[in-house]
Formats: sequence, structure tokens, C-alpha cells
Amino acid sequence: MPEQSENEETTLKAIEIRTFGGPEGLAVVELPVPAPAAGQVLIAVEAAGVGGVDTVIRSGALAAYGFKEGFIPGGEVAGTVTRVGDGVDASWIGRRVWAFTGTGGGYVEQAVAPVEQILPLPDSLSTVAAVTLGSAGAVAHFGLRHARFAPGERVLVRGAAGSIGIMAVQLAARGGAAAVAVTTSSAERGERLRRLGATHVLDRSGQGGAEAPAGHDVIIDIVAGQDMPSFLDRLNPNGRMVAVGAVAGQPPADFGARIMAAFQKSISFSTFSAATVARADLLAVRGEQFAAAGRGEIETVVHEVLPLDEAVLAHQKMAAGEVFGRIVLTP
Repeated sequence: MPEQSENEETTLKAIEIRTFGGPEGLAVVELPVPAPAAGQVLIAVEAAGVGGVDTVIRSGALAAYGFKEGFIPGGEVAGTVTRVGDGVDASWIGRRVWAFTGTGGGYVEQAVAPVEQILPLPDSLSTVAAVTLGSAGAVAHFGLRHARFAPGERVLVRGAAGSIGIMAVQLAARGGAAAVAVTTSSAERGERLRRLGATHVLDRSGQGGAEAPAGHDVIIDIVAGQDMPSFLDRLNPNGRMVAVGAVAGQPPADFGARIMAAFQKSISFSTFSAATVARADLLAVRGEQFAAAGRGEIETVVHEVLPLDEAVLAHQKMAAGEVFGRIVLTP
């Protein structure tokens, strides 16, 4: 391991969850710069994505799963590798990469990540675009695969204005969907989604007037929450709903009764987490998507780029439902 030079910073700025609850529970702290352990790299962060799961963790809703106050949110970063741990090829140093930091650890000026969770970036892709696409694109891709989506089917993306929803819309349209309906909160957002491939714009309850699809073969649900069961009623025979997120919280405990009530339609419900996908498959899809975005074939939608120390503002905007696309933090 190379020794640290006298000029190198010994501390870094980070954002931690000081108290669970609202966005004001986030705080700027100063921490020692970590040394990458064996199999890890240290990355000078240029961009950190703000994801829906970050807001759920910050709220304290997942405290029962081991998340504690003092946790640093952020699951993906992009920047330049500055140091490597034992067993890592030194040729990574100086390379621009995207990295998955896990369930947290990304709201920092310098982040550590396992070398098997980093991916080199094409010159044509910015670090801001990379953290807008990296996690969201993979979830959308494998979520559609989990739903057994096929060309010619009718798809609904519930909660389409976030980064996962925007990618699901684009991928379903590119994959030959007969229709791509979306639920969203305003006509303006609906028009933006139409430009990305949506064919029908519905309100949050799934209503869209006389021209709205009567049913859907696939529903990709990022919202969940108390209204989720009503969308099961909108599935066509043999239709499949896949929950890839739960930004509105858990559905009612008895939502399965809705499926049993529609027994003769053979509908199904499942959840999807990227944690169940082999790492090599995730990296392969992300690499393909990064290349496609670099060529302009996939659009990465950035709502706003904010300084790292304005993480509270970023989470306030998320809580207010103001965000279309992704907010990115930059140190």
C-alpha cells in the first residue's frame, strides 16, 4: 500500500443521518479519509446519486433492519480512483469509474468500494449521468425481465417520474411494447414522459379518461403504498405486477386477497431486488447501458445538481415530490 503523502487530505466531508425522521435530520460531518482495505478502491467522488431508498433509510422506516443513526446514505458514486487496497491492480488508479457502495456510504468526498463493484466509464459519459443511470437502469432492465415482459405487451409504469420509472419507460418502449402507460402527478410531467416513450398518461390513481388502456399485461410499480391493491384490478388476464420499490411505504397487509378474488384471471404479483441478480450480469447490463447513453440512445434525466452539503435540500425536494429524474450531489 503506498504511503500517504504530506499533501493528501486526512479528513473528508460526509453527510450522516444524525436523527431519523425528516430531511433536517441529515448533518454535515468531518471524518478521517478511509484507507481502502484488501479488495477495495478509494474514489475521489465527483457525483453521488440521491435515491428513493436513501430517503426511506433516513426516515427510520428501516431501523429494524439494522440501520442506525450516524449512517451515511448513498449507494452509488462516480469519480476517479486514487488508491487501491491489497490485491487490487494498481492500473485502476487514475481511471474514471462508477461504483456501487452498497446500501450507503456514498454521500462523501471520498468513497471506498469493492473492486468487483466498480465499472470504468466511457469518455462520452459524465459522472453525473453515470449515477443517474447506474442503479436505476439495472433495476428497470431486470424488473422488466422479472415480469417476463415481451414485445407487443401493454406496460404500465406506476410512479414514472423518478429515475427508475424514467428508465423503465424508455426500456419498455425500446423493447417493443404495444403501449407504455405511466402514472404521474401533472400534465407537464406527462408530456416529458411522452417524449421518452410513454403513450398514455394517467393520474396517480390510474385514471386517464376514455383513451386510457382498459388493462395492462405488465405493471412495474415503484410506489407500493396503500393504493397498490387497486392496480392489481387493472391487470389483464395472465398479467404480472412487479414491485421494484416502495417509496409510499408498505401495501395493506391483506392485499393478496385482491389476487385471490381475481383467481380466474391468473394474475400474479412479485417483488424484485437487484440484490438477487448475479454481480457479473449487473455489471454487463450497466456497461451496455453506459455505452448506449454515451451514444445518445438512452436519456439520463437529471433534475438538479446540488453541492454535497445541501443534502438536506435534496431530500426536502424528494419529500415534496418535486423531482423529475434524479438529484445528484457533487462534493
